Amino acid sequence: MSKPGRLAILGASGHGKVVADIALQNGWEEVCFYDDAYPALGRVEQWPVAGTFEDLLRNLAGFAGVTVAIGDNRVRDERLETLLEHGGNLATLIHPRAIVSPFATITPGCVVVAGAVINAFALVARGCIINTAATVGHDCQLARGVHVASGANLAGGVSVGCFTWVGVGAAVRQGVCLGEGVTVGAGAAVVRDVADGATVVGVPARPMRCLD
Repeated sequence: MSKPGRLAILGASGHGKVVADIALQNGWEEVCFYDDAYPALGRVEQWPVAGTFEDLLRNLAGFAGVTVAIGDNRVRDERLETLLEHGGNLATLIHPRAIVSPFATITPGCVVVAGAVINAFALVARGCIINTAATVGHDCQLARGVHVASGANLAGGVSVGCFTWVGVGAAVRQGVCLGEGVTVGAGAAVVRDVADGATVVGVPARPMRCLD
């Protein structure tokens, strides 16, 4: 099987290093970073930073694939949209030690990290991050730009709106709907639906204003 070639990564961050590692373990021949901190930032570990986002847009033809390693969910989605508009080929990066059901749908531009599990008939839309040892249960629906952080668990049939962040070690009960732009605090246990833009914390999870 032929190797996929060169991969451009936008975002020379800690997450970017994880993305580069996953890419190389998936057989990408070379990774090259771009970041708006260039030229002050010239390398990330052993990998070069070749330029800014604008430089990447001008050089997309030199890469077989591109991905965005930016933690801010909305910014990540905006950059992915711009890359698509310029003809970029969005890569899907799944760590070899992640478990993804053949009946799940992972949209291009997603990153699935080691130890993650995505079960049957889950849908993971563009630009989602399923981080280390996170689980996405059967029939979950994740909209664009969602981040399920390390060790978080979504039970079956959970719906997650665009740009929502499910914090480290959080748990979401079966069938719960998380709205758009929700933040679920680390270790929270979400047992009921959460409205757009809300931040919930605690066990059981409640809006932060209720804790004042």
